[in-house]
Amino acid sequence: MAYHHSGILVALLQIWLEVVLSVGHPTSQFIQSRAAYYGTPDGLGTSSGACGYGDYGRDVMGGNVAAASQSLYRNGVGCGACYQVRCKNKYLCGDSGVTVVVTDHEEGNRTDFIMSPHAFKTMAKQGKDKQLKALGVVDIEHKRVPCNYSVHKMYFKINKSSIYPYYLSMVMLYQAGERDLVAVELSQGGTTDWKPMRRSYGAVWDIVMSPPKGGDIGVCLQLSGEESVYPGIGIPSHWKAGAVYCLGDW
Repeated sequence: MAYHHSGILVALLQIWLEVVLSVGHPTSQFIQSRAAYYGTPDGLGTSSGACGYGDYGRDVMGGNVAAASQSLYRNGVGCGACYQVRCKNKYLCGDSGVTVVVTDHEEGNRTDFIMSPHAFKTMAKQGKDKQLKALGVVDIEHKRVPCNYSVHKMYFKINKSSIYPYYLSMVMLYQAGERDLVAVELSQGGTTDWKPMRRSYGAVWDIVMSPPKGGDIGVCLQLSGEESVYPGIGIPSHWKAGAVYCLGDW
């Protein structure tokens, strides 16, 4: 992209970059808020939620998951983001807190997080988890941190609602790092004709496909604060509903 080097345009560009780079970055400053927890039989997450993760949303990060307020959910852009959450009750809670993954959206009782029972009790000191849970809602502080997964960078699952080859719906999984996924584009048959996918909701993206042109489907990811990343071929030309694919190392 070419830029005109006038003083006004340069100043506007600098302001734009500051805004873009501030989105999706972890901050060194903790934000003061509150957290509660929801109930599940096994203490983990749920297979339903506004991010569309399904069963992945139950036990990712060992079940340390949370529904986030709109200020963090951001109409689905915040799905998959990780936060360090520390309870401020020094008698009941440890210093390190817990790292949670946003898998849902929920508002309630002036909270930024409604956490899985497992995540909520992880904030407690040894032997204090029952007392902490009895409070129901606690004061917390939180900040955005990178998501770290041992073997995954970015995987995606083809949703069962997809209809080969005309309609493709997929949910992004294991979004490592600290940035938001803000756009996805596809190209068929090795062409440079990139078509944008639509964020259907949460972490679910979809597109109405044209007839197959042969060859695998290229994937372009755009992350906040960065130029587009082209990880190469990501989707086999004969993809299958329900299958899980890796977008490679990016």
